[in-house]
This record gives sequence, structure tokens and C-alpha cells, in this order.
Amino acid sequence: AYRFGSNKFATPELHAINRAAYWDYQRNKIYVRSSKQLKRISKRHCNRKSRRLPVNKIIECGAPSNCPKCKSRNITTYRKETKTVYDLKFTHTGIKRWIVRFLFRRYACNMCGNTFLSKKRSWTRSKYGSALLSYTIYQIIELCHPQATVEKNLNELFALNIPTGSISRLKTRASQFYRYTYETLIKNISNGLLIHADETKLNIKNNSVYVWILTNLEEVVYIYSTTREADMIQKLLKNFTGILVSDFYAGYNSINCLQQKCLIHLIRDLNDDLFKEPFNEELKELVWQFGLMLKPMIETVDRYGLKKRYLRKHNKDVSHFYKMLAKSNYESEIANKYKKRFDKNRYKLFTFLNYDGVPWNNNNAEHAIKAFARLRKIVRGLTSEKGIQEYLILLSICETCKYKGISFLSFLRSGQRDIDEFINNRHSVES
Repeated sequence: AYRFGSNKFATPELHAINRAAYWDYQRNKIYVRSSKQLKRISKRHCNRKSRRLPVNKIIECGAPSNCPKCKSRNITTYRKETKTVYDLKFTHTGIKRWIVRFLFRRYACNMCGNTFLSKKRSWTRSKYGSALLSYTIYQIIELCHPQATVEKNLNELFALNIPTGSISRLKTRASQFYRYTYETLIKNISNGLLIHADETKLNIKNNSVYVWILTNLEEVVYIYSTTREADMIQKLLKNFTGILVSDFYAGYNSINCLQQKCLIHLIRDLNDDLFKEPFNEELKELVWQFGLMLKPMIETVDRYGLKKRYLRKHNKDVSHFYKMLAKSNYESEIANKYKKRFDKNRYKLFTFLNYDGVPWNNNNAEHAIKAFARLRKIVRGLTSEKGIQEYLILLSICETCKYKGISFLSFLRSGQRDIDEFINNRHSVES
């Protein structure tokens, strides 16, 4: 059966023949020589790419008052220079291309011979402006568009003639700028009172790596790791004194803090095994007793929220359940396995009854994993280790903006790096 992708050939001759059969190669190198229509199309395409774009605004930069090295005022113009920045301009009704040309001069000091530019420079070092950067990152991260699609979008809609590879460099530039924001999120979460943790796998060029997710109710971080070993998370959370909500992965057990194991994971496991052994009366009785105990707790949560003054009354039901478990002598292997599992996690299954604001499941982290899974479909193992780390920095900020109820694109456009400061500034402006 035919499949897409690169083929491997036994000889270099076969490889060269196959390469000559690609559609782009044949259309641009072969068919165009025998078709006047294709020749005209090719010529129009080349002319469109090379045409110069009109400048929307010209800014002339002022001269410095003295030499920055020796402070002498005896300076002269050395040479004239220009800088063109390709950008976008957001309006109330849409977006348009916006090109700014900066006119400035390089100066020379007659005293020390130093050459320098004016300090009053307002342009970016990049060829592309901040609004274009914001729009690009918004499409890549929140809308999950492939980089090639974003490049085509910008070139088609705004005729910016962005060359291949520029989108990746813009992503790198954004990740470097927001590194501070990312590290602040990690610090806030690890110093907080509640953490939801989970992990998922990613393939990078046929190698398996892992992404760890740490989140509270307002912030999310995605952390890259080459293995599923929990050493990195254990080191990060060594001073954590809050409550950790997680699944039953053994790596979390060595973290020295109060823990709440995800009861949804336990329910799924019980349900799956009950379907596998529908005639196991011991397992059926155990599942029934557990559901009978847990259902009133969830009803209390639904009615009053995660408040211990309403939930702690259910501790007596937990004690009754464990007394029943201690008296039970199961003959089936699966029932005994769950009895041991309940005993091992006795003080990690019902922590939410005794503390305010602690969920009984890990859906918060699983929701954050879904956001990464959407991005993972786009990346599809084609990125590098450096590339995925850049994605994770930006995705952490995007999901945190969603958790805090603000627009990711608006935050990017603001040029700020502190999300809470952006929220406070926005509220002060609105009030």
C-alpha cells in the first residue's frame, strides 16, 4: 500500500531518480520548459515575491548629546543608516500590514574615536515587529496551526514574503522573552498550597521523552524531561508544604507532603476489572461498598463545594469502610489486590475531607494535558528538544491566561512579562 513520508532506497541511483519525481521539482524544472502557460505562472510568482512593499511610516531618530564612552560633546555624523521593520497593526475592525522605516545616523567621537548610535532607538533588533510576533505565537500556540500554515497565512494575507524558517526563529525569540514569565509560574506553583501533577509521553525523532504538568487552579506549567523518572519533580517540590493531587504513579510517593490520590483513576480501575470479572462476587461487593461510601461525599461537594466543615462528617464513613475491609478475607486475587491498594493509600485517598479547596480528582491536570495533546498532534515528532522546550514555555503562558480568564493574544500584544501585573493594569484602566 502507498504511504506518505520519506522512502529509503538501496542504491544512490534509485534515490536520485525518486527525488526527480517530486511534484515541485517536476513542475518547476521539467513541465515549465514544455508549457508556455506554466512558464507565465512561474514568472508571475517570482515577480510577486520580489516586489517591494510600501512603507507606512518613516521615523527619524534624534542625535545623541554626547559620546557614551568619554562623555565628550565633540561628535560628528559618521554615516547614515536605515532600519525597516515589518509588522502588523491591530485596529478595532481587523489587522493590516504595517511597515516602519527608521532613519538614523552613526556618530563618531572626535576625542576618543568611538563610533556609536543614538540611545533613543525604538525599533526591534529583529526584522519583524512585536505585533507580528504576537499574532504568530497566538496562531502557533493557541490555535495550534503548523508553522508552515502560519507562514503561508502571513504571506497570503499581508504579502510579507516571510522566508522559510522565520516562524521558527520568531518562536525562539518569544520563548526567550517569556522565559522570566515561565520561571515565575514554576516558582508560584511550587510555593503554593495546592498542586495537581501529571505526565505524558512525546516522541521526538523516534525517541520517547516526557512532559510533566504542574498546575493549581490559576496557573499551569509544562516541564520537559528525558525520562519518566520523578527525580526532577521530586527535586523541584522538595520544599513544597501544600497538598499534591496526582494519580497512583509511584514516583510521587517520595515527595514529602500531604497527598490526595485521584479517585477517578481508582474508580476507572475498579470498573475495568469488574467488567473483566463480572461474576467475581467479592470484587462486586468491594466496589459496591466503596461506591456506597463515596457517593454521599460527592453529593456534599456538589452542594457545598470543597469546604471541610461540610465534608469532614464523612470521615466516620471512611472509618466504617476500613473496618469492613479489615474483617474481609478475600479468596480472589483481584479483590486482595484492591484490599492492599486501599490499605497502602489509606491516608492519601480522603485528604480532601479535611482541607478546604482540595479536589478529590486530578481532572485539573488532565485538562491541561489535553491542551498539550492538541499541540502534540501538530508537532508530530518533527521538532527538536530545543523546539519542544520553546513550545512548552509558550503553552504554559497560554494555558495560564485561560485559567485566569484573560486573552492570550491581548497579553502577548501588551509587551508585558508578568501576567498578574497585566491583569491589575487592565483592571485599573477599566475602572
